[in-house]
Amino acid sequence: MPGLPPLVAPPAELVHVPLTTPDAAEAVGTVLKRVLDERLRRSRTVDPVFARELAARLVALVERGGKRLRAAFTHCGWRAAGGSGDTTAVLHTGAALELLQACALVHDDVMDGSVQRRGAPAVHVQLAREHWAAGMHGSAESFGTSGAVLAGDLALAWADDLLTETALGTPHGARLHAEWRAMRTEMVAGQYLDLRAQARRSSGVDEALAVATLKSAQYTVARPLALGASLAGAEEHALEALRAAGRCAGLAFQLRDDLLGAFGDPALTGKPADDDLRSRKLTYLLAVALRLADAADDHQATATLAPDAGFRSSHAVERMRAALTRTGARDLVETKIKELTDMSIGHFEATGADHAVRHEFASLVQRATGVAAHRGEGAA
Repeated sequence: MPGLPPLVAPPAELVHVPLTTPDAAEAVGTVLKRVLDERLRRSRTVDPVFARELAARLVALVERGGKRLRAAFTHCGWRAAGGSGDTTAVLHTGAALELLQACALVHDDVMDGSVQRRGAPAVHVQLAREHWAAGMHGSAESFGTSGAVLAGDLALAWADDLLTETALGTPHGARLHAEWRAMRTEMVAGQYLDLRAQARRSSGVDEALAVATLKSAQYTVARPLALGASLAGAEEHALEALRAAGRCAGLAFQLRDDLLGAFGDPALTGKPADDDLRSRKLTYLLAVALRLADAADDHQATATLAPDAGFRSSHAVERMRAALTRTGARDLVETKIKELTDMSIGHFEATGADHAVRHEFASLVQRATGVAAHRGEGAA
């Protein structure tokens, strides 16, 4: 920010990376690799064991990647607000989002007891196996859980460091940091409400939507769009339109993830397809199925999906899938995804972004939701 002395020396990784392709998701990988190499190098100077056993595992998780959608939406928000030229700050903001995502994934896997992430054992599972193989004292499971919490904390620290370094180098740093602060709190709130809903065995549709909005929609699409737009000095009306577009697209993304969590192919998703069902996680899909079953007096479906159905074997999981389909919940969620996708495109058009940017946004939404939008010129 102008007039403020740097808090730290400019980091070596903050260098200009020309964006010669509209695929910002690919471009941010170059920046992220440099950031991770530097963070890992610094970790080795702190302690080689810490670097090898914890930091390196975190780096491996981030480098296994994903769609890098948050980084791509950040770039899209920047362009929608008139951003052009040097993409350095945009790409570093995208990289910070990828690190924040790693924090969420590591902690989420611990809370959900998930054993696989991005085609490999989850971090807490890796650490527990190392404990067992080395013949350490105490509980291997407790060691894995505690170590994974620390790995997630480390990812959050790296994300905050990178975002702060970026904010200090842009004239719009205060607005950028305000969006970042709001997003972090929303993400934690969503995680807690998710945890609470499972503990209370909740079944409400409104509660499921609140969890999905805070836990995923905001920090997957809405806030990344606003972060990018903030870097371009966007006016408030444009930010509001982007946030609305992002909430709709982000919620559609989460509903798609719910469907994949129940019916997806682990070979394609990189994670088990029955964790949500075995744990009876409150999703919009489940809440809608219970509401439909109750309206149709489908007592069999209600009993199958009920909070007190007990341990869910593989056979019980298959019965849950059948109930989700038979009640019409699966089809209804597909319809909801389409509606939210079109609403998102409508909100994005209100930003006044040119045709090329609207097309870019529509393409990103299709990647996120699996649905092509059918509204206005922005539809891909």
